[in-house]
Amino acid sequence: MKQQRKIILCGRLYDGVTREWKHNWEILVDGALIAAVGPQVLRPEDAAEIDLSDCQVTPGMIDAHMHMDYIDWHTIREEVYTTSEEAKTLAIARCARMALGRGFTTVRHVGGITSNGYGVLDVKEFIERGYMPGARIVAAPVFLCTAGSHGDLSQGFARNPELSAYMQKQRPGLGSGKAFFANAVREQVKYGTDFIKIMATGGFFTPYDSPVQQQLKDEELEAIITTAHELGKTVTAHVYTRELMQKLIRFGIDGMEHGSLMDRETAAMMEDKGIYLVPTFSPYEEAVHYDPEKIKDKQPEFRKKLELYKDALRAGREVICSSRIRLGYGTDFVATHQNYESGYEYEAWMNSGMSPFDALEAATRTNAGILGLEDRIGTVEPGKYADLAGWKRDLMTDRKALLDCSFVMKEGITYGNLLQEDSGSYPPGNN
Repeated sequence: MKQQRKIILCGRLYDGVTREWKHNWEILVDGALIAAVGPQVLRPEDAAEIDLSDCQVTPGMIDAHMHMDYIDWHTIREEVYTTSEEAKTLAIARCARMALGRGFTTVRHVGGITSNGYGVLDVKEFIERGYMPGARIVAAPVFLCTAGSHGDLSQGFARNPELSAYMQKQRPGLGSGKAFFANAVREQVKYGTDFIKIMATGGFFTPYDSPVQQQLKDEELEAIITTAHELGKTVTAHVYTRELMQKLIRFGIDGMEHGSLMDRETAAMMEDKGIYLVPTFSPYEEAVHYDPEKIKDKQPEFRKKLELYKDALRAGREVICSSRIRLGYGTDFVATHQNYESGYEYEAWMNSGMSPFDALEAATRTNAGILGLEDRIGTVEPGKYADLAGWKRDLMTDRKALLDCSFVMKEGITYGNLLQEDSGSYPPGNN
């Protein structure tokens, strides 16, 4: 049955095209698409009116760095080996539903933390077919990594070598050698990945590696990037250091995640090549804006590394914020906050001196480009999907405003009650 046309009355509209608020503009939605936008749009007789005159209206938000496959960050380590792949798929579905209810109509899954499987692609398909509510998903189910690396979650069993070796073999993207990784890319493309994710350096979350370690050989990195590009897929990398970031730039990478220990020379190279960075500010906030009490909330190895690298993290943040790099908005919540609480990153941007429009543009138009969906989402323009969010708290002055979504529409359908975690109810309002 064809959806009823809708007129949305906006108190203020940020359309993602210009960095300004448009007062008292209207949006005509026809089916799944935006038909018209302006101070006064044509009003079909059958159109229903949605009054958001008390809201700031934006494009649906996009989180470009999410791990959707865990239930609760407090138990994430236990979930790696104590929950089934089926349970992890259910966690992904729940995450997609909760993200949508918070105004994030699209999310990018950059590899499973607890999961070794491909359930995220099933959830993605079910959402696309309308079988269940949830944010639109762009996914790399499996990241590519080496033994003992940041992507090797069997590190947790390192003092039990037999068990660790067995669990290591369960991760399909873990291996070594140029031939292995070239073939791993081919396999991921066969299974339906949207892009390729590399764990290029160590990290803060895992116990037996360091964020300054290069964890794949140069020839392995080149094989991944070359093979992916031959098959029409983009590549991004978990990476921190200037040295490895510059290598990846020379190898032709499309984008990077974190980049937290970079310098000005690296930023200039990224600017020149148009390479994007999803900096994920939130996980390092307690170190950059030093708060020893909040650091205590994180896992022991995370705490230790934040203390060790806090000055370098602060210097890297300054470089990122003063650069002209194409910055995306992403959260990477694994050590504090639930994976669907994407609004916390907004506060981190503003705490770092970025303007509200910097963050809003990153979470809409820029992220749409990073995901390869710029022709469908990211701005409020005729012909784009009617993905919209309404916010009653002031996005210009309230650093927590993006945590409090008042209205969400995805492809012309409004959704309500998606945040009722206990009931898990699904009453999408087609009004």
